[in-house]
Amino acid sequence: MKIITGTVQNGRIVVDGESLREGEKVTILTREDNETFVVSPEEKRQLLESIGQADRGEFVDADELLRKLDETN
Repeated sequence: MKIITGTVQNGRIVVDGESLREGEKVTILTREDNETFVVSPEEKRQLLESIGQADRGEFVDADELLRKLDETN
């Protein structure tokens, strides 16, 4: 997982300095007017730790999670 910044130009998202594969799935978060995003040092540490886990493949994908949840019901 990586965080990439871009801007909307003519209705399309233009990513600065990164190239993405054709057809790659992305999630877009946008800020509301005058909205800020602030995290504590502990939240930042947890976020970076989680990104590291995902980078190392230490995660359960959505299909597997849903399958496991279905098995418990």
